[in-house]
Amino acid sequence: MGKLDGRVAIVTGASRGIGEEIAKLFAAEGAKIVCAARTLNEGDHRMLSGSLAGTVKQIKDAGGQAIAVAVDVSNEADCQKLVSAAADAFGTADILVNDAALTYYKPIIDYNVKNWVRAFAVNVHGPFMMSQLVLPGMIQMKRGAIVNISSGSAIGPGRAPFKDARPVNGGTMYGSTKAALERFTQGLAQEVHEHNIAVTALSPSQVVATPGTIYHKIARGMDDPNAEPPSYMARAALLLASEPAEIVNGRVTYSQQLLSEYGLLDKPTGRGVVTKGSGYSQI
Repeated sequence: MGKLDGRVAIVTGASRGIGEEIAKLFAAEGAKIVCAARTLNEGDHRMLSGSLAGTVKQIKDAGGQAIAVAVDVSNEADCQKLVSAAADAFGTADILVNDAALTYYKPIIDYNVKNWVRAFAVNVHGPFMMSQLVLPGMIQMKRGAIVNISSGSAIGPGRAPFKDARPVNGGTMYGSTKAALERFTQGLAQEVHEHNIAVTALSPSQVVATPGTIYHKIARGMDDPNAEPPSYMARAALLLASEPAEIVNGRVTYSQQLLSEYGLLDKPTGRGVVTKGSGYSQI
């Protein structure tokens, strides 16, 4: 038996990277998966490889159940379409993974206002709308898990004097959205705790080599020795989605930190292990 037998999971950002890995692992553990992103078919994205069709094919080839729904999570109607498609295909969703994210790596002085608003719409408003839409079903079922995928960029650089002499990489916007997502996570966790629903946030302890991080030159390649494999995030997300709500609800944590706590990783490193995580992770 799998850890997620009988569960229905919506995974946004499932066309590539961390979202793809989570969707595949959750399917292998018995969940029926609704894969959501904007890229339906390979080649639809101008710059990045990966697609919903590819993720669904891998799941089905491995004996799992999955459907693809092409949506823009910054759009309320698309979010409603996604939750309705999940219900029509598999029934009420009792797991939601908010992985879809967007950023433009530019310093604030050069940031286009439309891009700023667009990134907040995907990274913060999307998880809000998706959570709001799945909660009634979870409350009725008296169970549920919402896993918000955050980032180490939510940890700010502190205050002057700044010892880090590296050029600013333009991550202020992305970090701002992820810090907001972590605050949203703990606030929502408090609101729904009485319904046996766990709301958590998970970040990688090290950069994850994905088509996106490689494109933005955050990772040097899929074999970057300073990167962690996407499987770490997937395995940690599985813990947050399957552990009892009273144990994990409101947890803001890091992949290798969580895996080591459960005895699933021998030599953890990175954020949450060697260095402290965000302030929310320490509450």
